Amino acid sequence: MQLKTYTPLERNMYLTGLFGQNIIFNVAAAFTGYYMQSVLFIPMSITGILLVVAQVWDAFNDPIMGTVVDKTRTKWGKCRPWLLFVPVINGIIAMLCFLTPVYNNAMDANSMRNAMVVLWAGGFYLLWGMTYTAGDIPLWGITALMTEDEKHRQKLQANARLVAGIGGAVAMVGFQPVALAVGELLQGPGRTSEEAKRLGFILVGAVVIALGVVTFQMAGIFAREKIAPSKKENKVGENFKMMWRNKPFRQVLISGVLAAPRNLVMIIAFNLVTYYFSGGDGGKALFYLALIGGGTFAGMFVATALVPWLLRRYTKRNLYITANLIEVVPDLAMFGLFLLSLKVEGGLTAWPLLIAAMLLFAAKGVAMGLYSTVQTTMVADAVDYEDYTNRVRPDGVFFSGQTFLAKIGNGLSQLIYAGLCGLVMFSGRNVQLLQGLLDTGTLPREVMQFGSEAVVYTGALGSLTADRVFWFMAMMFFAISVIPAVFSVLAALPMFKYSLSPEKYEQVLTALQERRRAEGEVVDA
Repeated sequence: MQLKTYTPLERNMYLTGLFGQNIIFNVAAAFTGYYMQSVLFIPMSITGILLVVAQVWDAFNDPIMGTVVDKTRTKWGKCRPWLLFVPVINGIIAMLCFLTPVYNNAMDANSMRNAMVVLWAGGFYLLWGMTYTAGDIPLWGITALMTEDEKHRQKLQANARLVAGIGGAVAMVGFQPVALAVGELLQGPGRTSEEAKRLGFILVGAVVIALGVVTFQMAGIFAREKIAPSKKENKVGENFKMMWRNKPFRQVLISGVLAAPRNLVMIIAFNLVTYYFSGGDGGKALFYLALIGGGTFAGMFVATALVPWLLRRYTKRNLYITANLIEVVPDLAMFGLFLLSLKVEGGLTAWPLLIAAMLLFAAKGVAMGLYSTVQTTMVADAVDYEDYTNRVRPDGVFFSGQTFLAKIGNGLSQLIYAGLCGLVMFSGRNVQLLQGLLDTGTLPREVMQFGSEAVVYTGALGSLTADRVFWFMAMMFFAISVIPAVFSVLAALPMFKYSLSPEKYEQVLTALQERRRAEGEVVDA
């Protein structure tokens, strides 16, 4: 039986689109994880609520958008039309997020000016998330429609995760350091360092987002769907029931929610590099992000590239469980390394400890790469299972579940981070004071000291003590290590009794291929 599949051009342009979409996504992640807190100085109590509400709303909006995608019927297919029109809209809204005015911590939070700042930031971030969903669901959903061949699909999805990681790495490693460096160049008479930093982010953001939009657009222009949409269409309420009724998908969904706090490392990365490693220096930020972030992404790339080979030797269930459990080791070791660094001059910037940190982040990246890639193949398998059992092919709805997990993950991680920031008072005025400390040329890691009430900086908004700075740094390391380790163990538990065995899935796939030919469900779009 000859199976319909994608051409090399379709594959390459689809992957180019993934690259661009992840550039935009990671620039937006910088907005939520660093820009709002450390450039706009919006208090974390407000930021946390704003982001959690936006993420939770957007997460539960995902299945609705998935239903809309599945109901789409055009001459281009059901996923491709969204990929043609969404990228530009999403890019424009991402840019509007960065144009948010600076929050004034000297004024009351209820003042009209500060209320408008919060409304602008929250409103455009909410719109960005909704338009991101409208592009992300069909972008991943189309992978199950571009080929009938399971091996080709696995390879495409593994390559998609790999290229998405490259796009993320370009944005994550390069965006913040370049924006900081441009901000430094823009400092001068009549413009404060804070104003220059914001302008640097706006200018660099415009260039990077434009690159993301152009490359994202390639997926819509060149990708083609080979499998026709199912004739049966479900309503939104029926789709919610279907998502829960489909046992393989339900298990992936529960596990994904439990794994959510691994997103903390992406949320905190920019703040950690700025305040602990680089002191806000753009060149140093690029250096440390390249080493530490590069280690993480290198691990992800290696693991993702190996997934098709590993799936020929191990079951998806076993790979998924292993990915969650092996992440525990580098996570706990990372916090131990931080505690050890307290007794070493230069802390984690000392070369032996820096190399050790890079290796630990690389090991974490291996686990993350395995987890995300195998999760994508399991979602696609659940789509096939639903098609086999109920003659409905919910590509949009089930891949919206993957987007749902990303949004819930970010929302829960933001909630945890906001709670920790509140616990150590790393918010609003104190963040602005910490920026003032950086402007004096003093690195926070050099003055932090547990239990010391010595004042290390005094500004118009108050004073910082050595003990307070210590708790800021300790909180960030705790959040990216101990918390993800605990939840990685929990995430493995639902998959020990994964219901879709390799033998059962092979039966499903064979039956589907035979039915498609008998009923004309294969197309040459």
